[in-house]
Amino acid sequence: MLSYQHIYHAANPADVHKHAVLAAMLEYLTAKDKPLSYLETHAGRGLYKLDAPEAVKTGEAAAGTVLLSKFAPDHPYLRALDAIRAQYGPSAYPGSPLLASTLLRKGDRLHLAELHPQEFSVLSEVMTHKAKCHPQDGFAMAHKVCPPEPRRGLLLIDPSYEVKSDYETIPTQILKLHRKWNVGVIALWYPILEGGPHVPMLGKLESASLSGALRHEVRFPPVRDGHRMTGSGLFVVNAPYGTQDAADEVAQAFT
Repeated sequence: MLSYQHIYHAANPADVHKHAVLAAMLEYLTAKDKPLSYLETHAGRGLYKLDAPEAVKTGEAAAGTVLLSKFAPDHPYLRALDAIRAQYGPSAYPGSPLLASTLLRKGDRLHLAELHPQEFSVLSEVMTHKAKCHPQDGFAMAHKVCPPEPRRGLLLIDPSYEVKSDYETIPTQILKLHRKWNVGVIALWYPILEGGPHVPMLGKLESASLSGALRHEVRFPPVRDGHRMTGSGLFVVNAPYGTQDAADEVAQAFT
């Protein structure tokens, strides 16, 4: 949705959950000497400054970054975060595109979609020479690129869900993409909100009996008064070996 800007929510507890599990999956995938494709449907701007007025205004970053001390120092999420802050400064926080590019290798390929013009402008600047950036609808990009070359790889679907129909249309999109790219890891992030709008969506995905499906959720208190998010979830198709253990380790930071 063109009104959504993630800077207000960067580094919140949901970001920590999503990015830590993503980093663990990429660490496993890059352990093999075979090239990868990384695709993302809702890339955002790629790099955020947590001292920006928008981030300070909501206080969500403070609720998320306090969790970082609970991770092992050698966790791939923290290693990537340290490398990015060494380059961009101590207030820098990577969106998933920059996090992924930091963990991937020279021969790997990245395709990133972002529809918001301002967000895309920053994304394309941050990811210059690192990725192919597409100023278009993310699912249109994914269908155009899939199956990618190299065929081995991961697709992250991370919408804002401000478009309420996303909950209804996403299962169909995932099923179509899985048919086109049956070896690809497809990772869907979703918020856990009061009223449970994600529940029917997850029911459709789980009833499809997708290969290597994994569902992982963490819970946390609302980060501010009136905030409806009480948790974060990931549904992963063709989850890499060890993802469940890695996700359970991440969950310990939320206890």
